[in-house]
Amino acid sequence: MTEHVSKTSAAQPSAPRQYVNKLLGAFLAIAVVGWGASIFLTAVHFWALPLPSEITPEGSMAVITSTWAYVGPIPLALLGAGYYATMIVLGGLWLETKHDLLERGIFLLTVGGLAASAYFVYLQLGVIGAICPFCMISAAATTSLFAIEVIVKYAGGGSIAPAVSSTRIWPPLMGATIAVTVAAMYGITLAPIPGV
Repeated sequence: MTEHVSKTSAAQPSAPRQYVNKLLGAFLAIAVVGWGASIFLTAVHFWALPLPSEITPEGSMAVITSTWAYVGPIPLALLGAGYYATMIVLGGLWLETKHDLLERGIFLLTVGGLAASAYFVYLQLGVIGAICPFCMISAAATTSLFAIEVIVKYAGGGSIAPAVSSTRIWPPLMGATIAVTVAAMYGITLAPIPGV
């Protein structure tokens, strides 16, 4: 009986460690999805807008062409793409180094991203009266990144799990990011954008 208890207690610490690395892998995958949604919307802004004057934007185009979709001349989607690119790079470094400073910085960024996403969802539902599916994908991705960050913190932080070799992180991460970017750019050619 004593032997069984000691084996069980010895096995328990490794379970959270593997769990944390899987969560960090999910963090990176979600950041890549958010990147894809943001880069697609950024491409719409630069390649499909402005719409011809005779077209009244409806649905997602009403959101994308609204005054709230820009900070000055810069589309919010471009800022979102920058946010997700930052999450991809910092998340990859976090998985590789398990540095506490990276974890704290990512936490602050995800809190800011969550607040911004909540405001943008409010604008869609309460002010504009239309929904942009890609904006909602981005909001879901940002919320998920924050949730993962909180779960990892609650589990004891990223440093409780072993660091992962850079060769296991960066090639698949860059390959996935490039593939999602190509898919987003191809998606522009298939999107039913009025007047294009």
